[in-house]
Amino acid sequence: MNHSADTWEVSLLSGISATSEREWDYCACPEGAEDGRAIDPFSRHRFLLALEQSRSVATSTGWTPLHLVARHGGEVNAVMPLYAKTHSQGEYVFDYGWADAFMRAGGTYYPKLQASIPFTPVTGRRFLTRQGMESDGIETLAEAAKQLAINHNLSSLHVTFCDPSEASMVGEMGFLHRVGEQFHWLNEGYQEFDDFLAQLSSRKRRNIRKERRRAMQFGGRILMLTGDEIRTEHWDAFWIFYQDTGARKWGIPYLKREFFDIIHHTMRDDILLILCERDGQYIAGALNFIGRDCLFGRYWGCTEQHSCLHFEVCYYRAIEFAIAEGLCRVEAGAQGEHKIARGYMPVVTHSLHWIANPAFRRAVSEFVREEHLHVQHDISALTAAGPFKKQEKSPYHD
Repeated sequence: MNHSADTWEVSLLSGISATSEREWDYCACPEGAEDGRAIDPFSRHRFLLALEQSRSVATSTGWTPLHLVARHGGEVNAVMPLYAKTHSQGEYVFDYGWADAFMRAGGTYYPKLQASIPFTPVTGRRFLTRQGMESDGIETLAEAAKQLAINHNLSSLHVTFCDPSEASMVGEMGFLHRVGEQFHWLNEGYQEFDDFLAQLSSRKRRNIRKERRRAMQFGGRILMLTGDEIRTEHWDAFWIFYQDTGARKWGIPYLKREFFDIIHHTMRDDILLILCERDGQYIAGALNFIGRDCLFGRYWGCTEQHSCLHFEVCYYRAIEFAIAEGLCRVEAGAQGEHKIARGYMPVVTHSLHWIANPAFRRAVSEFVREEHLHVQHDISALTAAGPFKKQEKSPYHD
C-alpha cells in the first residue's frame, strides 16, 4: 500500500522476522543502539520475535501479525506492531462490552486490528519512528492502519497503552481517545528503602514493615537474579508459577514455555527474576523487565500461599531494586487499588480507537466521554487517599 503520494511506501509484514532487528530497533528504541538499555524493552525486535518464534503470538492463538513498515527515501523510518485479533484477550484495555453490543445489533466485531504489545499492559510508543520523523511517521502509520481496516472490512482499530503525545496527535485524526488508570511507584531520589518509608504516614510505614517481617516467615530466602545469574532451572520453576497463575486468571496461560527459553538467550540482561527458595525448592517468583529508567513487573506465581509474600516479592523488592539501580519508577502491571497502600500511586493510561460504523462510533464516543470523567474522579480521590504524608497534585492530566 502507498500513503502520502510518493513520499512514503508502507509494507505489510506477516511476521517480525521479515524485517531486520537493526531496521526495526532504529525506530523502536534508537537509544538502545549498540546494545544499550532500551527505554521500552517490549517494543524491541527481540521481544516481539520471541513471542512469534514461541508461537505465543500466532493465528492459532488469535494474534495474526500484520506489522507495518514505512519507508521514506528508501529507508525504514517508521514501524508499528500490529495484529489481527479474533478475540479481546491479553489486551488489558477491555472492550468486551463494545463487542457484545455490536454483535447483538447484528454486526461482526471480530476480527479487529490491534496495535499493541501482546499480553503487556505497559505504556510506550506504538507509532515507532526514527528521531526527527515523528510527525510524518505517526500520521503515515495511523492512516495506513486505518486503511487496512477499511480494505478488509474490519470493525475497528485499537491502539492500546500508547504514549500520551501519540494519543493527543492521533486523537485529532478521527480516533477516539480513551483513558484508564494504573498504579506506579515513583522514585523521588531515594537512596534506600527507609528514605521511601520516611515519606509515608506513620501508620502506613508500620504496616509495610509488619508485612515485610510477616513475608519472611515463609522460612527461606529471596533471590534477586539478573543476566548470567539466571539459569535454566530457574525458568523451570518459574514456568510452574506462571502456569498456575495463568490458569486461574485467564483459563489458559498466554505464553508458551519456549518463550522463556528464547528470552533467556536474547534478553536475560534485561530481566530481573525474583525467586523464593526454601530447603532447595522454589515456591514463588516474579518476573520483571528492566528498562532504561523503569522496572516493569510482569508475572507472579507460587506453589504455596504465604501471608504478604506477594507484596514483598512484587512490590517491596521491586522498589529496592529500582532505588539501587537509580530507576525512576516501578510499573507493577494492570489494576490493583491494593497497591496504593504500598506506595504505588494512580496514573493515567491512554488508548486510541477507530470505529468503522458511524452509529457504533457515536455510541462508543459517548461511553468514552463518560468513562473519562469517572477515571478523572477516581484518580483524584485515590491520590488524596494515598499513604504519603503530604499528597501532591493529582498526576491525572486531560
